[in-house]
Amino acid sequence: MREACEGTADDPGRPRTPILRDNHRHQWEKDRSCRPLAVRAATGVTEHETGLEPRDLVFHARYREITAPPELAAAFGVPEGTPLLERTYRTRCSTETAPFSLVTSYLVRDMIAANPDLLDDSKEPWPGGTQNQLRTVGIEVDRIEERVTARPPTPEEARDLELPPGTSVLLLRKTSYDTEDRVVDVSEATLPGDRTELVFTTRLERW
Repeated sequence: MREACEGTADDPGRPRTPILRDNHRHQWEKDRSCRPLAVRAATGVTEHETGLEPRDLVFHARYREITAPPELAAAFGVPEGTPLLERTYRTRCSTETAPFSLVTSYLVRDMIAANPDLLDDSKEPWPGGTQNQLRTVGIEVDRIEERVTARPPTPEEARDLELPPGTSVLLLRKTSYDTEDRVVDVSEATLPGDRTELVFTTRLERW
């Protein structure tokens, strides 16, 4: 484990904490979602990717209900206007001022409403993450599709992520499907290009 974050609020020019995002994270999260509460509460995916301890992190989550715009309605296969739960997450190192990424996640409200705790952002950070949240209402994630693109940041993204001039952002759109082939979660992460590494490992069938 890293003993401290790389950058500090008093020294913004110092290198920031790097993030290594490996697609093995999804199986790690699924396995962990079935573990006892004490195990789930001990660490999360951010700690897994940064090597930091929970005490090193500052976490913020905000929920609100929205109606599905055309793009999200198409992604979920639901009518436009369907109630969605929009969840916005920001996590940063306690000695840094910029978050690791800008994350927004969407769930179909009716899919999760059987557990009122899933509609309450005061329950965050949720031990075991989204896969455990879905598990509490009988949903098992079967596969996850991730698409990555890059572009220059908007002025707001450059400000929020404290990007050096000329730095691009990586846009990662993650779509989770359950065992009934339904889309159960769509999340969009904006990642700083100066301190994020994406690693994809593909297992091949043997001859």
